[in-house]
Amino acid sequence: MTNVTPELIHATENIFRRNGGVLRTSSAIAAGVHPRTLYFMRDQGMLEQLSRGVYHLAALPLPDKPDVVAVVRRVPNGVVSLVSALDLHGLTTQIPHAVDIALEWGVNRPRIDYPPIRVFRMSRASFRAGVVQVPMGATMVPVFAVGKTVADCFKFRSRVGQDVAVEALREAIRTRRTTAAEVMQWAAVDRVGAIVRPYLEALQ
Repeated sequence: MTNVTPELIHATENIFRRNGGVLRTSSAIAAGVHPRTLYFMRDQGMLEQLSRGVYHLAALPLPDKPDVVAVVRRVPNGVVSLVSALDLHGLTTQIPHAVDIALEWGVNRPRIDYPPIRVFRMSRASFRAGVVQVPMGATMVPVFAVGKTVADCFKFRSRVGQDVAVEALREAIRTRRTTAAEVMQWAAVDRVGAIVRPYLEALQ
Protein backbone atom coordinates (compact mmCIF):
# COMPACT_ATOMS: atom_id res chain seq x y z
CA MET A 1 0.00 0.00 0.00
CA THR A 2 1.46 3.34 -1.02
CA ASN A 3 1.62 6.53 1.02
CA VAL A 4 1.52 8.66 -2.13
CA THR A 5 -1.59 10.80 -1.94
CA PRO A 6 -3.38 12.75 -4.71
CA GLU A 7 -2.15 15.93 -3.01
CA LEU A 8 1.48 14.81 -3.29
CA ILE A 9 0.99 13.90 -6.95
CA HIS A 10 -0.61 17.27 -7.67
CA ALA A 11 2.22 19.10 -5.91
CA THR A 12 4.80 17.10 -7.88
CA GLU A 13 3.04 17.85 -11.15
CA ASN A 14 3.15 21.56 -10.34
CA ILE A 15 6.89 21.37 -9.65
CA PHE A 16 7.46 19.70 -13.00
CA ARG A 17 5.25 22.24 -14.79
CA ARG A 18 7.23 25.13 -13.30
CA ASN A 19 10.37 23.52 -14.76
CA GLY A 20 9.01 22.97 -18.26
CA GLY A 21 8.03 19.36 -17.61
CA VAL A 22 11.58 17.96 -17.38
CA LEU A 23 13.62 17.44 -14.20
CA ARG A 24 16.57 15.44 -12.96
CA THR A 25 15.93 13.27 -9.91
CA SER A 26 18.28 15.39 -7.79
CA SER A 27 16.55 18.61 -8.86
CA ALA A 28 13.09 17.19 -8.17
CA ILE A 29 14.15 16.05 -4.68
CA ALA A 30 15.76 19.43 -4.00
CA ALA A 31 12.45 21.06 -4.98
CA GLY A 32 10.61 18.99 -2.38
CA VAL A 33 9.55 15.82 -4.24
CA HIS A 34 9.94 12.65 -2.16
CA PRO A 35 11.68 9.83 -4.07
CA ARG A 36 8.75 7.55 -3.26
CA THR A 37 6.37 9.93 -5.05
CA LEU A 38 8.72 10.22 -8.02
CA TYR A 39 9.03 6.47 -8.52
CA PHE A 40 5.32 5.88 -7.93
CA MET A 41 4.45 8.38 -10.67
CA ARG A 42 7.03 6.79 -12.95
CA ASP A 43 5.57 3.32 -12.39
CA GLN A 44 2.05 4.65 -13.01
CA GLY A 45 3.07 6.26 -16.31
CA MET A 46 2.61 9.80 -15.03
CA LEU A 47 6.34 10.44 -15.54
CA GLU A 48 8.38 9.28 -18.53
CA GLN A 49 12.05 8.49 -18.15
CA LEU A 50 14.02 10.33 -20.85
CA SER A 51 17.36 9.13 -19.54
CA ARG A 52 18.69 7.71 -16.32
CA GLY A 53 17.65 10.16 -13.64
CA VAL A 54 15.83 12.51 -16.05
CA TYR A 55 12.02 12.53 -16.05
CA HIS A 56 9.32 14.21 -18.12
CA LEU A 57 5.76 14.91 -17.01
CA ALA A 58 3.67 12.79 -19.36
CA ALA A 59 0.76 15.25 -19.28
CA LEU A 60 2.88 17.83 -21.09
CA PRO A 61 4.17 17.61 -24.68
CA LEU A 62 7.74 16.48 -25.09
CA PRO A 63 10.37 19.12 -25.95
CA ASP A 64 11.21 19.37 -29.66
CA LYS A 65 14.53 17.60 -29.07
CA PRO A 66 13.96 15.41 -25.98
CA ASP A 67 17.29 13.60 -26.35
CA VAL A 68 19.17 16.90 -26.41
CA VAL A 69 17.27 18.19 -23.38
CA ALA A 70 17.94 14.94 -21.49
CA VAL A 71 21.67 15.12 -22.20
CA VAL A 72 21.89 18.81 -21.28
CA ARG A 73 20.17 18.09 -17.97
CA ARG A 74 22.68 15.32 -17.23
CA VAL A 75 25.78 17.09 -18.56
CA PRO A 76 25.47 20.69 -17.34
CA ASN A 77 29.17 21.34 -18.09
CA GLY A 78 28.83 20.36 -21.77
CA VAL A 79 27.91 22.27 -24.92
CA VAL A 80 25.82 20.86 -27.78
CA SER A 81 28.09 20.71 -30.81
CA LEU A 82 28.84 19.39 -34.29
CA VAL A 83 25.96 17.55 -36.03
CA SER A 84 23.56 18.07 -33.11
CA ALA A 85 24.29 21.81 -33.20
CA LEU A 86 23.80 21.88 -36.98
CA ASP A 87 20.47 20.14 -36.49
CA LEU A 88 19.36 22.70 -33.90
CA HIS A 89 20.38 25.49 -36.28
CA GLY A 90 18.59 23.82 -39.22
CA LEU A 91 21.76 23.58 -41.29
CA THR A 92 22.10 19.90 -42.10
CA THR A 93 20.27 17.10 -43.86
CA GLN A 94 21.94 14.62 -41.50
CA ILE A 95 19.77 12.87 -38.92
CA PRO A 96 21.72 12.78 -35.65
CA HIS A 97 22.00 9.23 -34.32
CA ALA A 98 23.57 10.48 -31.10
CA VAL A 99 23.78 13.76 -29.23
CA ASP A 100 27.10 15.46 -29.95
CA ILE A 101 28.40 17.11 -26.81
CA ALA A 102 31.62 19.07 -26.35
CA LEU A 103 33.62 18.92 -23.15
CA GLU A 104 36.71 20.80 -22.12
CA TRP A 105 39.86 18.71 -21.87
CA GLY A 106 40.23 17.27 -18.38
CA VAL A 107 36.50 16.94 -17.68
CA ASN A 108 35.40 13.35 -17.05
CA ARG A 109 33.27 11.69 -19.67
CA PRO A 110 29.67 11.38 -18.45
CA ARG A 111 28.27 7.90 -17.95
CA ILE A 112 25.10 7.91 -20.02
CA ASP A 113 23.52 4.74 -21.40
CA TYR A 114 20.66 6.52 -23.15
CA PRO A 115 20.35 8.60 -25.22
CA PRO A 116 23.59 7.79 -27.05
CA ILE A 117 26.20 10.53 -27.03
CA ARG A 118 29.39 11.40 -28.88
CA VAL A 119 31.93 13.36 -26.87
CA PHE A 120 34.26 15.89 -28.50
CA ARG A 121 37.15 17.25 -26.46
CA MET A 122 38.12 20.88 -26.92
CA SER A 123 40.76 23.22 -25.57
CA ARG A 124 39.65 25.86 -23.09
CA ALA A 125 39.81 28.59 -25.74
CA SER A 126 37.73 26.61 -28.24
CA PHE A 127 35.27 25.29 -25.65
CA ARG A 128 34.47 28.76 -24.30
CA ALA A 129 34.17 30.45 -27.69
CA GLY A 130 30.89 31.21 -29.42
CA VAL A 131 28.47 29.60 -26.96
CA VAL A 132 24.85 30.73 -27.19
CA GLN A 133 21.78 29.71 -25.20
CA VAL A 134 18.78 28.29 -27.07
CA PRO A 135 15.51 27.93 -25.12
CA MET A 136 13.80 24.55 -25.41
CA GLY A 137 10.79 24.73 -23.17
CA ALA A 138 12.11 25.77 -19.77
CA THR A 139 15.55 24.36 -20.52
CA MET A 140 18.27 26.69 -21.79
CA VAL A 141 20.43 24.61 -24.11
CA PRO A 142 24.06 25.73 -24.50
CA VAL A 143 25.06 25.31 -28.13
CA PHE A 144 27.81 26.71 -30.29
CA ALA A 145 26.82 29.57 -32.59
CA VAL A 146 26.49 28.88 -36.31
CA GLY A 147 29.91 30.15 -37.34
CA LYS A 148 31.66 28.33 -34.50
CA THR A 149 29.79 25.12 -35.31
CA VAL A 150 30.88 25.30 -38.94
CA ALA A 151 34.50 25.76 -37.89
CA ASP A 152 34.19 22.85 -35.45
CA CYS A 153 32.91 20.61 -38.24
CA PHE A 154 36.12 21.26 -40.17
CA LYS A 155 38.17 20.73 -36.99
CA PHE A 156 36.53 17.33 -36.44
CA ARG A 157 35.97 16.48 -40.12
CA SER A 158 37.53 13.04 -39.66
CA ARG A 159 34.69 12.16 -37.27
CA VAL A 160 31.70 13.98 -38.74
CA GLY A 161 32.69 13.78 -42.41
CA GLN A 162 34.17 16.33 -44.79
CA ASP A 163 30.89 16.43 -46.72
CA VAL A 164 29.02 17.44 -43.56
CA ALA A 165 31.43 20.29 -42.92
CA VAL A 166 31.25 21.58 -46.50
CA GLU A 167 27.44 21.35 -46.58
CA ALA A 168 27.23 23.23 -43.28
CA LEU A 169 29.49 26.00 -44.57
CA ARG A 170 27.58 26.34 -47.83
CA GLU A 171 24.17 26.47 -46.14
CA ALA A 172 25.28 28.84 -43.39
CA ILE A 173 26.64 31.33 -45.92
CA ARG A 174 23.76 30.90 -48.37
CA THR A 175 21.13 31.53 -45.71
CA ARG A 176 23.19 34.36 -44.17
CA ARG A 177 23.17 32.69 -40.78
CA THR A 178 26.81 33.67 -40.48
CA THR A 179 29.46 35.50 -42.46
CA ALA A 180 32.78 34.49 -43.96
CA ALA A 181 34.51 36.75 -41.43
CA GLU A 182 32.79 35.04 -38.51
CA VAL A 183 33.63 31.57 -39.80
CA MET A 184 37.28 32.57 -40.21
CA GLN A 185 37.29 34.08 -36.72
CA TRP A 186 36.22 30.77 -35.20
CA ALA A 187 38.39 28.79 -37.61
CA ALA A 188 41.39 30.66 -36.22
CA VAL A 189 40.41 29.62 -32.69
CA ASP A 190 40.12 26.01 -33.90
CA ARG A 191 43.36 26.35 -35.91
CA VAL A 192 41.74 25.27 -39.17
CA GLY A 193 41.81 28.61 -40.99
CA ALA A 194 44.04 27.30 -43.78
CA ILE A 195 41.63 24.41 -44.36
CA VAL A 196 38.45 26.51 -44.34
CA ARG A 197 39.69 29.43 -46.46
CA PRO A 198 39.70 27.65 -49.88
CA TYR A 199 36.09 26.49 -49.38
CA LEU A 200 35.02 30.03 -48.48
CA GLU A 201 36.81 31.44 -51.52
CA ALA A 202 35.01 28.92 -53.74
CA LEU A 203 31.67 30.25 -52.52
CA GLN A 204 32.46 33.86 -53.46
